[in-house]
Amino acid sequence: MARRIVVLGATGSIGKQSLDCIRYSTCLEQPLELAGFSVHTSVAAVASILHEWPEAIPAVTGAGSPMHKGWIAGPDAIERLLDVTMPDMVVNGIAGAEGLRASIAVLARGIHLALANKESVVMGHALLRSLADRHGASILPVDSEHAALFQLITRVGAADIEDLIITASGGPFRTLPLEQLANVTPEDAIRHPTWRMGRKISIDSATMANKGLELIEAVKLFGMPEQRVRVVIHPQSHIHAMVQARDGAMYAHLSAPDMRLPILDALYWPETVSSPYGRIDFSSLVLEFSLPEPARYPMLFLAREAIQAGDAACIAYNASNEIAVAAFDQGRIPFPAIAATVSNVLEEGWD
Repeated sequence: MARRIVVLGATGSIGKQSLDCIRYSTCLEQPLELAGFSVHTSVAAVASILHEWPEAIPAVTGAGSPMHKGWIAGPDAIERLLDVTMPDMVVNGIAGAEGLRASIAVLARGIHLALANKESVVMGHALLRSLADRHGASILPVDSEHAALFQLITRVGAADIEDLIITASGGPFRTLPLEQLANVTPEDAIRHPTWRMGRKISIDSATMANKGLELIEAVKLFGMPEQRVRVVIHPQSHIHAMVQARDGAMYAHLSAPDMRLPILDALYWPETVSSPYGRIDFSSLVLEFSLPEPARYPMLFLAREAIQAGDAACIAYNASNEIAVAAFDQGRIPFPAIAATVSNVLEEGWD
């Protein structure tokens, strides 16, 4: 029997690549079935997806979108979609804080959650963990770094691990002179050197707020003290995470940068299936590493301050960053003001 999947945020980067994985699964012994999906406003995308998967049920979460018979819409569209489709697993690829409500809805119904929405963990990990435990559901990280850590911890064994290391590409401004950061534009910031992502997460990668959120997420997901989670710059993005064992050995998770690898791993967990994604050509492999500079990436170091201050500060970090990124993307503030805004908010005190 096919495993039934719902993809939330089907028009985003994670959503599209999840559909790729479902498409690929038709050549496997146990194919996946797209039971349903959500979009925010893209009605044209709904028609395109239904052309390929006519039995899937669509949900449109944005207000004012034209509707068709059999579609689900409204403020509770995702909850109703889950109740109608009764899937085995949900991919949450919704961007930003809006993804938390969807994560809660999934776990409250005892459905396994493949989670790409890091804000869900940053803002509501304790609630999500409680719901998962109570209803017998699993939270499977889909972010490349956390998916890699999940695999490494599973294989090495949590008891033998001393430190976690997540990697960062450094974004589009890794080598830009610091004095020029005040002049960069939103279009400059979204030109990520490795990954193709949405505007908000691309800007977060340029400031390294994305890595700050991943740092918070790693601390919460894996129960590791903040000082034992390290971040290193690795421009090639071939190593997604590493773990340092107590005996000093370092174990690394390597793959070509392709999000379909962690997505497919999550969709079939706890099984492992043959996959064409992420295969490395070692004949041309280059690996570089460096430590992040506080002056270039203040958002990463502000995330550590937020972790030390507590859950409320982590929520404030995420919320103020979302507002500041929107202001930058609209041309209302310069790039360095994103971190300055978040710093000012954290200084208010959130204990």
